[in-house]
Amino acid sequence: MARSAYKLLEINEKKNLILIGHRVIDLGSAPGSWLQVSEKLTGRRGRVLGIDLQELNHPFGPNVLHFVADVFTTPPEVLLEPFGGRKANVLLSDMAPNTTGHGDDHLSARLCRRVLELAPSILKPGGNLLMKVLEGGDMPALMEETRALFREVGATKPAASRDVSREIFIWAKGFQGTLENDEVPQSPANKHKIAPKAPAGWGSVVADSRSPESKADPKKGESGGASLPG
Repeated sequence: MARSAYKLLEINEKKNLILIGHRVIDLGSAPGSWLQVSEKLTGRRGRVLGIDLQELNHPFGPNVLHFVADVFTTPPEVLLEPFGGRKANVLLSDMAPNTTGHGDDHLSARLCRRVLELAPSILKPGGNLLMKVLEGGDMPALMEETRALFREVGATKPAASRDVSREIFIWAKGFQGTLENDEVPQSPANKHKIAPKAPAGWGSVVADSRSPESKADPKKGESGGASLPG
């Protein structure tokens, strides 16, 4: 099993972010291990959508969709299109910048801020979040920005992370969305054609947040998912 898959499994075992029946969006999903983890954790009733700049060759089950796009330029309604417009229960991001050794932590924080920027449009009230960031000067502010959106927020470095790694995972529960209806109307004028067509029934799945989690045995590595704007 890939090291990154163990990280998600370990965090989920402690925090119960992903449950059976959940709708999950994975930003920066290549090479696909977090998609495999989410597929197992959500079960047959779950729905998992991944987006990345890279194509994925792994054969996923029928409850997983993936498409190639940039998270900085993809409109929120495109991410929700496969769900029939319904918002996700969980938002994941294992995105990391191409490391240069200089300013990597700032680039990583920009990726996380894009995740937070998307959250109100694609994450349902009460939803959960997990995103990776590199330790640095932006970390305290990023934590406060996350706390402004969620009821419960924390940071952890799972045992599967290498000791020399600067990566930290920010987890958050209870998104404080304000919309009573978690379905976002689709505007034909803003409709994009880059999202894959979901199988029948995808948008009608209702997640049961009380369901127990399940176990998984997947693989995942480092991921991209976005071209940082200049």
